[in-house]
Amino acid sequence: MKLNELRDNEGATPDRMRVGRGIGSGKGKTGGRGVKGQKSRSGVAIKGFEGGQMPLHRRLPKRGFTNIFAKDYNTVSIGRVQKAIDAGKLNASETVTVEALKAAGVVKRVRDGVRIVANGELTVAVTFEVAGASKGAVAAIEKAGGKVAVQGAQA
Repeated sequence: MKLNELRDNEGATPDRMRVGRGIGSGKGKTGGRGVKGQKSRSGVAIKGFEGGQMPLHRRLPKRGFTNIFAKDYNTVSIGRVQKAIDAGKLNASETVTVEALKAAGVVKRVRDGVRIVANGELTVAVTFEVAGASKGAVAAIEKAGGKVAVQGAQA
């Protein structure tokens, strides 16, 4: 068998029905849409409409809210920081800040600050100055001989 001999199985792809092309085709006149009414016209979308009965999305109660004061942090794993240090994009002797992480390409855009999480392993002593860090991340950084300075109230 060659690539130019590949074919679909017989009957796997039925021919497209040309709708609305005369009564002799069997799909002429109304084109399979029945007669009259909203659904026989074009541009109809009655999603969620239940025939006048109160739709499900309106019967269910509303829940929750969006906290407008919520902080949107960039989460960075210590493994990702180690990778940047190994690649020579981050200097381990300098303090790692949001600007340094952005310059190294670890974070794309700065949001409300950076939060360090313990995912991966850190082998170099690094000083961090970030908005937050998880307990596991702080433990891993201090184990490697580094320090974490948390700017915000979140630890």
